Amino acid sequence: MGKREQPYARVSRTPLASAVRWALIAATLAGSGTAIAQTAEPATPPSTGEATTLDTVSVLGSRGQPRTVSSSAVPIDIISAEEFRNQGATDALDQLRVLVPSFNVSTIPIDDAASLVRPANLRGLPPDNTLVLVNGKRFHRSAVITFLGHGLSDGSQGPDLSVFPSMALEQVEVLRDGAAAQYGSDAIAGVVNFGLKKISEGGAFEAFAGQYYEGDGFTTQYSVQIGLPLTANGYATFTAEWRNADATSRSVQRDDAAAAIAAGYPGVPVPAQIWGSPEVNDDLKFVANLGITGESVDLYLFGNYAKRDVDGGFYFRDPTARSGVYSNDGGETLLIGNTTGVGTCPTIALRDANGNLIPYSTVSSAVSALPSNCFTFLSSLPGGFTPRFGGSLEDVSVVGGIKGTWGNGWHWDASVTYGRNDIDFTIYNTVNASLGAAQPEGLRFSPGGNTQTEKGVNFDVGTDFETSFTAQPLRLSAGAEWREESFEVKAGDGPSTAIGPLTQQGFALGSNGFNGFSPRTAGEWDRKNWAVYLDLEAQFTEQLLLAAAVRHEDFDDFGSTTNGKLTARFDVSDTFALRGAYNTGFRAPTPGQANISQISTAFNGSVLEDIATLPPTNPIAILKGARALTPEESKNLSLGMVWSSGDWLVTVDGYRIEVEDRIALSTSFALTPAERDALVASGNPEAASLSSVTYFGNAFDTTTTGVDLVTSVETAHFGGKTTYSLAVNWNKTEVDRYDANFINEARVYKIEESLPKTKGYFSVNHQREVFHANLRLGYYGSWYEDHLDSGAITIEDGGLPIYEDSKLIVDAEVGWTFPSGLYVNVGAQNLFDETPDDNPWGASVAGAAYPVHSPYGFNGGFYYARVGWKF
Repeated sequence: MGKREQPYARVSRTPLASAVRWALIAATLAGSGTAIAQTAEPATPPSTGEATTLDTVSVLGSRGQPRTVSSSAVPIDIISAEEFRNQGATDALDQLRVLVPSFNVSTIPIDDAASLVRPANLRGLPPDNTLVLVNGKRFHRSAVITFLGHGLSDGSQGPDLSVFPSMALEQVEVLRDGAAAQYGSDAIAGVVNFGLKKISEGGAFEAFAGQYYEGDGFTTQYSVQIGLPLTANGYATFTAEWRNADATSRSVQRDDAAAAIAAGYPGVPVPAQIWGSPEVNDDLKFVANLGITGESVDLYLFGNYAKRDVDGGFYFRDPTARSGVYSNDGGETLLIGNTTGVGTCPTIALRDANGNLIPYSTVSSAVSALPSNCFTFLSSLPGGFTPRFGGSLEDVSVVGGIKGTWGNGWHWDASVTYGRNDIDFTIYNTVNASLGAAQPEGLRFSPGGNTQTEKGVNFDVGTDFETSFTAQPLRLSAGAEWREESFEVKAGDGPSTAIGPLTQQGFALGSNGFNGFSPRTAGEWDRKNWAVYLDLEAQFTEQLLLAAAVRHEDFDDFGSTTNGKLTARFDVSDTFALRGAYNTGFRAPTPGQANISQISTAFNGSVLEDIATLPPTNPIAILKGARALTPEESKNLSLGMVWSSGDWLVTVDGYRIEVEDRIALSTSFALTPAERDALVASGNPEAASLSSVTYFGNAFDTTTTGVDLVTSVETAHFGGKTTYSLAVNWNKTEVDRYDANFINEARVYKIEESLPKTKGYFSVNHQREVFHANLRLGYYGSWYEDHLDSGAITIEDGGLPIYEDSKLIVDAEVGWTFPSGLYVNVGAQNLFDETPDDNPWGASVAGAAYPVHSPYGFNGGFYYARVGWKF
C-alpha cells in the first residue's frame, strides 16, 4: 500500500518506548542464553500458549469424571492463571485472543454499542455461538446487541467476557467442540469455562501500568485478592480489580474536513474523527467464591459485580453536507428552518456551479443576513461536530448451590443462578436537529439503555454402574434445567427522542448518531424454557471409550428441540490415540433480537444515514420480507489424534461445522416516501427522518471447516525449565445458501474473508530460579476488510477491498519472583510495533489511518510493568 502524504494524528513515539524495546531484548537474551520464555508455574508447564499439563483436569467435554487434556475425547485448552495474567493485555478478551488461536477479537472503535462490549469469534462463528460458563454454570449474555459487527457479528448478542478480573481465575478451559447436547443453546462453536480460585488463606496485591509506543492509551490497574477460612472446612476468596485506560487515536484528517478548513470554516476538529480504543473509566470488577465442604454435602456460592464507563468516538458531521442537519440535497444548499412558519427563508448555496465549496466568509455573510425566524446550525456549529458515544455498564451474577452424595455412589448437584447485564447509553457533543436552537445543556443526551436478565434452576445427578460388558463402570449423568431470560429496552430522555418542530422541514429528529429509545418502543420481553438431558460414558475396553449425550429443550416462544452427541476415543497405544465426535446443536434467538427497535447512524455507501432496526414482526419489516425468528441448527463433526510421551504432547483435530438458518441483521432496505408516510401515519412518528430499515432474520447457511494443531514439550534447556509450545488454527467459512434479498454479496464476502484463515503462536517459556522470560510469536494470516463496514463494495466491479498481508507479532516479558512473595514483570505486547498497512481510503472516507477491524489491533506496540506481592 502506498503511504499518505498527510501526517497521522498521533503523538511521536517516545524515547522510552524504544528504550523498553531494546532493554527487553537484551534482558531476555542475557537471562536465558538464546531463548525467551513465557511464565509458567513449576507444576503447570504451558502448551500452545495455554498452560497445559498432562495431569491438569477439565470439567468440560463430559458430565462424568473430569479428564486431563491428553485423555479427553474432545479438544480442550487449559490456560493457567499465571499464563492468563503474564502478558500486557488487561482485558479478558485480549488475553484469550493471544492464547487460543481459533479465538478472534478486534478493537471496535466506531460501531455503536459494539464499542462497549466487543464481539469475539471462536472458530469463525459469531459471539453468541460460544457458551460461557463460570465454575461449570451458565453465565448470562450481555445487554448489547451488536448492530454493527463488521459483517460477521452483525446482530449477535453474546456474553461480556471482560467482567472477570484475571487474578480471580484458577484456570480457563476452552472446549473446541459443539456441546449444545450437553449444555444447551449457544454452544455451537464451543464452550469457555472460567474456573475461580479457592483459597482459604493468603492473598495478593498487584499494580500494573502500561502505555502504547505512540504515547497514548496509558493504562493503570490495581488488583487485590484475599482468602479467608469459612469454618474449619471452607474457603472465602475475594478478588477486586480497578482499571483506567486512556483513549488512543490512529486517525488522519478526513478530506471533507480538510476541504471545509480550506474554505475557511472555523472550528473544524483536527482530526475531525477519532479512530482508536475508547476511554475506559472506573472499570471495577469484583468476584467472590465461597464454599464449605462437609462429610456428604458441600455448599457453594459465587458471583461477580462489575461496572465501567466507556467513552468513544463517532462519525464527524460535515458542516457542508451532513443530511438532516446542514443540508438535504447533498451539500448544494444549506438546510434552513422557518421557526414561525411566517414568510419564506432564502436559499443559501454551499457550492458553486463546479461543485467547489463557496468560501465560508461568503456563506457566513448570507447566514448573518437571514431573518430572525430562519434557523441554521451553521450559526452555532460552523465547524460541524463529532458526537461522542459511550455508556455506563453494570454486570452482576450470583450462583448458589448444594451438592453431595447419596447412598452407594450417587452424586448430585442443585443450583440456582441469577445474572443481569445493564447498560445506559450516553451521547454528547451532538444535537437533536429537529429542536433547532432548543438543545439540551452541554449538547448531552441520555438515549436510554438495555438490560439482560437471566434466571435458572439446575439439578444434576450421576453415578457409576458396574456392567459385564465394559472394562470400567458405566458412567451415567442426568439432569433437568429451567431458565428464564428477559430483555428490557429503557426509554431515553425527552431531548433524545423528541420530534421537534423542524421535523417536517427535513431536520433529523432524535439525538443525532444514536436516537433515544422512545416510550413507544421501550418495554420488556421474556422467554422461559426447560430442558432434560442424559449423558452416558463407557470404557468398553481398555482402549475404546464411547460416550453419548441427548438433550431435549422446550421454549415457550418457538417450541422444542432435541439434540444429541456421540464421542469416541481409541487408544492405539500407551502414547497414541484417535478421537472423534459428532453432534447436533442449536442456538435460540434471543428476546432482544426478536423485539428490539433501534435507530442508529451508519454509512450506506459513502454517506451517513439514519437506519432503523425493526422487530421481524413489525409491519414494515414484514413488508420487506421479515418472518418470525426460528433457532439456528448445527451439525458438528470432529476427528483428531493425540500423542503424549514423556514431556511431549501433540494434538491434531479437524472439524466441520454446518449451521443452518443463521440469525443475523439484514442489509438495509430503502424506505420510499410512501412507506415513510405510512409509518408515520400508523403511529411511528420517528420514521419521518428514516432512510432505510433492517431487521433480524434466518437468512443463510454456512459451513466452517478447520484444523487445530497443538504441541508442547518441556526441556531443561538454558539452565532451567524451558517449554516450547506451538498452536496453529486453520479455519475457513463458506456461505452455502443465502437470501439475496436479505444480505448482499459484499456481506457474504465479509463473512467468508474478514478473519485470517491461519492464525498461530509459537512460544518459548523459560524459568530459572527467581527469573523467568517469555517470548511469543503470533502469526496472523491475510484478512479482508471493506471500508467502514458499509456493505457498499460489490464483487462484480472489483470494489475497493483491503487485503491485509500476514503479520508476525512478537510479545516478550521478563520477570523476577522472590522468596518474599514480591514479583516484578516488565514486557511489551507487539514488541516491534507492527500495525496493519495504511488504509488507502482513510482520508477520503472517514479518517481511519488503518483498517479498523484488524485481528491483532491497530494501536501498535504496548509496553508495561507489573509489580505485586503474594502473601
